[in-house]
Amino acid sequence: MLQVKKKVLGSLEKCYSLATLQYQGQGHFLCAAEKVNPCYLFSLDGKKEETVWDGPGGVMTMVQVPGTDGQFLATRKFYSPNDSQEASIVIVTPRGKDDWEVRTLCDLPFVHRFGLLQSGDKWYLIACALKSDHEYRDDWRFPGKVFVAELPGDLSAYNDDHQLALTMLKDGMLKNHGYYLHQDDASHTSAIVSCDGGVFQFVPPQTAGGEWEIRTLTTDAASDGLLLDLNGDGEEELLTIAPFHGDTVNIYEKKNGKFEIAYTYPEKLEFLHAIFGGDVCGQPTWIIGNRKGDRLLLAFTYENGAYTAQELDRGRGAANVLHYVHGGKDILIAANRETDEIALYELSK
Repeated sequence: MLQVKKKVLGSLEKCYSLATLQYQGQGHFLCAAEKVNPCYLFSLDGKKEETVWDGPGGVMTMVQVPGTDGQFLATRKFYSPNDSQEASIVIVTPRGKDDWEVRTLCDLPFVHRFGLLQSGDKWYLIACALKSDHEYRDDWRFPGKVFVAELPGDLSAYNDDHQLALTMLKDGMLKNHGYYLHQDDASHTSAIVSCDGGVFQFVPPQTAGGEWEIRTLTTDAASDGLLLDLNGDGEEELLTIAPFHGDTVNIYEKKNGKFEIAYTYPEKLEFLHAIFGGDVCGQPTWIIGNRKGDRLLLAFTYENGAYTAQELDRGRGAANVLHYVHGGKDILIAANRETDEIALYELSK
């Protein structure tokens, strides 16, 4: 059973995206908003240190550029599934306190999630577009796509007029919502991407000039998913929330080389969204949050031969969560979008 101490760090209207950032020799985290609102830089103990920008916002994802001092990539102008035709990925570079340069890396309409994947000494950008076009509100006739590019070692030349070229890797991905980084080994990562057509693992080229590998984990619809050995049997389970912005929590176990549902949380949780998986206080833990109804924040573990859920908070409505260890303490940051609350949870046994 986890012990929880909560501290509210501040308020940010429609707070949404979270990311860690190494800057000036110290760990930090970023919190940015879904709408036209600021992005803030915090210390790992929760002190607000800088305003990175006041707008335009529309930030679904932020990721530090490897090997840099505080430079990161972010989505911009993805305000909702119905207002994201002008979305792009931008390069954000610190120049001084409360002074951050923002330049375009690439325009990509409807880009929702993206990540940086490592394969040995090379890095790759993978970008997931929720859809490819629309003509009216809630128009899903144009499925999303996944794009990739090798990440250059120097991003200084990229701007509105000189953008990084992307290659389309997979299309036909209706409601292409979920992205999660998977650590394959010490120097290789892959991406878990979820859509109405299933959950897929995208593995970057293992050799220079090689091909990407796309593995189908399940063809069941999912909004988000990740791989984690939750039950400690030495085989990773597939953990999903389904369907798009859905209400169902599923845990799949691998049987004869195929993922099959082994557990479904008995309650329906409206508008599931926040998701994290990893070791918390030394135990494999899956944390999820939903944005409507009771707005629960739940931690799933495997105890005494069964999957169990523990309530960490309620009534807040997390869009995303971020976990790190600081000062020997397990910390969970939540962007509680539905209540404009940036919260820090200190977790212990």
